[in-house]
Amino acid sequence: MSTYILVLTLVGLAALSMAWVPSLLKRTFISYPMVFMLLGMLVYLLPYELPQPDPIWQEDYVVRLTELIVIISLMGSGLKLRRKVSLKNWKIPLRLVSITMLLCIAGLALLGWGVLGLAPAAAILLGAVLAPTDPVLAEQVQVGPPSEKEEDEVRFSLTAEAGLNDGMAFPFTWLAVVIAVAAGTEGGWFGDWLLRDLLYRLVAGTVIGFVIGRVLAFLIFKLPRKTNFPKAQDGFMALSATLVSYGLTELAHGYGFIAVFITAITMSSFEPEHEYHTEMHDFVNQVEHILMVMLLLVFGGSLVYGLLNFLTWQGAIIGLAFLFIIRPLAGLIGLWGISLPFHEKIAISFFGIRGIGSFFYLSFALDKIDFVDADQLWSVVGFIVMVSIILHGFTASKAMGYLDRRRNRRKAVAQKPVL
Repeated sequence: MSTYILVLTLVGLAALSMAWVPSLLKRTFISYPMVFMLLGMLVYLLPYELPQPDPIWQEDYVVRLTELIVIISLMGSGLKLRRKVSLKNWKIPLRLVSITMLLCIAGLALLGWGVLGLAPAAAILLGAVLAPTDPVLAEQVQVGPPSEKEEDEVRFSLTAEAGLNDGMAFPFTWLAVVIAVAAGTEGGWFGDWLLRDLLYRLVAGTVIGFVIGRVLAFLIFKLPRKTNFPKAQDGFMALSATLVSYGLTELAHGYGFIAVFITAITMSSFEPEHEYHTEMHDFVNQVEHILMVMLLLVFGGSLVYGLLNFLTWQGAIIGLAFLFIIRPLAGLIGLWGISLPFHEKIAISFFGIRGIGSFFYLSFALDKIDFVDADQLWSVVGFIVMVSIILHGFTASKAMGYLDRRRNRRKAVAQKPVL
């Protein structure tokens, strides 16, 4: 049997199953990313010749595949958000991508350096690649499509955080690369990193994303109403906007992740009730699901073929400590002083799901420069993503259902007439 045909068939069957699997699993406490990860492990245990997933994913195709999935997911996440952008409305996600994320980076970097014995650059890289929450695998804890008007605080905060911090982690990934390159040389690198990789790239991504979002919103919604300009009717416009926003920003050496998300929320804030937002979201969501299934199958196969071979017991403990202690504690610190029920703060702090974005950042950095500790980094990151998929996959639906019931009871009590 041709290996190519076998792979096409398996990917087709897995993608086809996405038409039913998410709906079927809504009745359970199991997430579909967990199912497809396990399916990938089983597929690679079958006695067929399949392309072996490299356990140490330092290849260009990994950078490109994960990059594509993340930017498509960022567009979908941005199109779902209906809340007007302001410091007051977005104070929780802004705290999560500043205070919480920096604490996570610092905590993991210190543990990587002090416990795992990583070089300083590798330790910072470990913190940077695992700090951002994942927009791809977090569907269970995010807001629904644009057709669902209500946005509760927990889902909104986790969706907005996942959209923002996938770009905010980039400067620290570059910091690790810059430190590794500058090892043994004289100073001067910090100023370059601060001006170029932190300030310029962030500002460029934000400005370009906003401008493209406004231009597209004008072309899609306003111009056809005032002139004979043809109406946009196809959902693939969202995919086109994703690629244009990302490509132009990267050509300007800005952060494309930031640009794509800013483009999406700029478009979604323009006539937010328009049904075309739902059409665009649904299209990119379907594309994202197909690509995600492919990567989860490969990830499951890599677990079988040795991705965790360089995982030590210290690395496993650090991974568990990060998911159960560091991220939740950093989240609670970031939310200090916010007027929100404590059980909702716990949920926001706990559901910092790790996933495809971490694979992108790590493969991106390793594609730029060889790190001595690359094998160990892949094993620790792979372990944390695996545990996150299982842990959050088992708990997300039950936790969100519990929060919804409590929220509905509060509303019912508030609306009850006083006799």
